Amino acid sequence: MPLPSEPCSQVPGLGMGWMGAQVPGWPEAASHTGFLHILQPVVAWVWGTMAQALGEDLVQTSEGQDDSSSLGSDSELSGPGPYRQADRYGFIGGSSAEPGPGHPPADLIRQREMKWVEMTSHWEKTMSRRYKKVKMQCRKGIPSALRARCWPLLCGAHVCQQNSPGTYQELAKAPGDPQWMETINRDLHRQFPLHEMFVSPQGHGQQGLLQVLKAYTLYRPEQGYCQAQGPVAAVLLMHLPPEVSALDPNPEEAFWCLVQICEVYLPGYYGPHMEAVQLDAEVFTALLRRLLPRVHKHLQQVGVGPLLYLPEWFLCLFARSLPFPTVLRVWDAFLSEGVKVLFRVGLTLVRLALGTTEQRLACPGLLETLGALRAIPPTQLQEEVFMSQVHSVALSEQDLQREIRVQLARLPESTSGPPPRPQARLPGAQAIFEAQQLAGVRGGTRPEVPQIVVQPPEEPRPPRRKPQTRGKTFHGLLTRPRGPPLEGPSRSHRGSTSFLDTRF
Repeated sequence: MPLPSEPCSQVPGLGMGWMGAQVPGWPEAASHTGFLHILQPVVAWVWGTMAQALGEDLVQTSEGQDDSSSLGSDSELSGPGPYRQADRYGFIGGSSAEPGPGHPPADLIRQREMKWVEMTSHWEKTMSRRYKKVKMQCRKGIPSALRARCWPLLCGAHVCQQNSPGTYQELAKAPGDPQWMETINRDLHRQFPLHEMFVSPQGHGQQGLLQVLKAYTLYRPEQGYCQAQGPVAAVLLMHLPPEVSALDPNPEEAFWCLVQICEVYLPGYYGPHMEAVQLDAEVFTALLRRLLPRVHKHLQQVGVGPLLYLPEWFLCLFARSLPFPTVLRVWDAFLSEGVKVLFRVGLTLVRLALGTTEQRLACPGLLETLGALRAIPPTQLQEEVFMSQVHSVALSEQDLQREIRVQLARLPESTSGPPPRPQARLPGAQAIFEAQQLAGVRGGTRPEVPQIVVQPPEEPRPPRRKPQTRGKTFHGLLTRPRGPPLEGPSRSHRGSTSFLDTRF
């Protein structure tokens, strides 16, 4: 089948609002309104033929959808059916009303809540002295009742909010750019349409999402709006709800968390060139070659490059690719440890989909392989089992940085757009905390971290100098005139006469 050359709006199964008005170039003529615009036109053909997996034409019935996950959040469902209740995450008709298998018991959850309350009550002290405990607790999962308190602390959004009082209010009141406002309004209903917070177009969920996305386009006009920011901001709003009336939404914490994710955790991901995404795709391929060589060989043989599946994973932080309870666990670890977690999750998904010989034999072509990456059984994605596999991936921060430097050196100099700046990416909550504290000291403000006074060690005594005997005879040492005796007590083992006088 020949690849389509007509605009995306004419490709079956791919709507106008997803990729923009026309097929983007590679990558100079990229349209910033679609986060898959960096891909070649083959993406439109591939995803268009995969049961209309993406785009405005997708309409999934509730019976054919896994209600416990956030998959299919592009759907244009007008609303939920009647007499359907929401699960514990707010999804109407969802199957997560009760904790799933492997979920910790209630007593253990209460113990973890008390630990988080204690840590967040003395956050600066905790991050200065006990970050390893924070990291381990994030890996176990932040209790649902405390994510609204913990996420802004982990990503440093609370410091940004304190340092820029009134900034978000000014951005929320200002009129947005008509170009971005039109695109944002067109995308609002796509973000988790089965969640009770985003059901109504006039509800506080969609209106708060509109305010957050508009504020970011005004805060960073050179970057504008990217569709992948929609699901990210929606997840933030679910857990950082405004504490005001629905008529006047003010989701300021969600805005600053989005700023930190776009500019500190993933800089260069949501800009007009998305140069960091292409670099990380090369890094992911190199990691596949080293950690999963047989899977890497299969992907090469069928022609599946990382840009066909990785952008949706990384740009949306897996919010549209995993069951929602697992998404939250991924975010807990991501906000703590940084982009390393995204690579670990991606490697785990590829191994679950294509790790065995039987799985690879069942995927002889490109479409079958892409379908396998999107059809991992939900039982294998249950949060406790899945996250234990994620944290066992043999990928350290040093390994990741080393591979980034290698791939950065291999980038061709003729690449259009600005070069990637991986050095601007901070590896997690500890690095962000230290950077903000250092910036506070340089800016003249007193850091909130209590000062730890350390007594300096005593100055070491100078070593005893040996007598200079070079060029002198032993007879001269014996016959040199003696000076007055030294003050102070003499050493007991020498007595009152010198060693030379005693021996000779």
